[in-house]
Amino acid sequence: MKQSEAAEAEPAVAATVFGDRLPLARAFTDDLARRGEELGLIGPLELPRIWSRHVVNCAVIAPLLRPGLVGDIGSGAGLPGIVLAIARPDVSFILVEPMERRVAWLDEQVTLLGLSNVTVVRARAEEFHPEPRLDQVTARAVSAFSKLIPMCAPLLRPGGEMVLMKGAGAAGEIAAAEKAIRKYRLQDVAVVELGEDLGVDVTRVITARVPGA
Repeated sequence: MKQSEAAEAEPAVAATVFGDRLPLARAFTDDLARRGEELGLIGPLELPRIWSRHVVNCAVIAPLLRPGLVGDIGSGAGLPGIVLAIARPDVSFILVEPMERRVAWLDEQVTLLGLSNVTVVRARAEEFHPEPRLDQVTARAVSAFSKLIPMCAPLLRPGGEMVLMKGAGAAGEIAAAEKAIRKYRLQDVAVVELGEDLGVDVTRVITARVPGA
């Protein structure tokens, strides 16, 4: 069996994006690097870029969040849910994940890190009916935008917003989702690029609002 690569060293930019919450981010990243492959949360090829490709990549979207209730759909390893909960202690998060072993990991991290602003729910997005409805919804590496719209829109309060992490093809995903955008009457659909000012790889986010009250 090929030995796993060494984990990426903490980059200087981590202090910029996490501030005084850096020790929590460091503890989470260290634990994910140590046990993530064994638990099936990340692949061995992710260790040499665990900070840059995953943790910092998620943290740079923190300024897009507003104080309120944010759902992370398909939270998996806690990317972006746990990372954002560390970066934004003023925001309440619900991490929605259907797989039992991933839910166990998320629950464990919430306890170890003392994240009082996080609730973990074992459910598929289609089975999740939050009350009150959410102010914002995020997701990373879950599905195409066209499929995320019917998953996420019903979870949001009137005027609520999707903040969905995407790759270089984000604009193409918007074009492919034209029918769903019309059906759910989404407003202000746009691609936001973050991180360039920090000298890190660009993080692309599709933002969209559901109709207001």
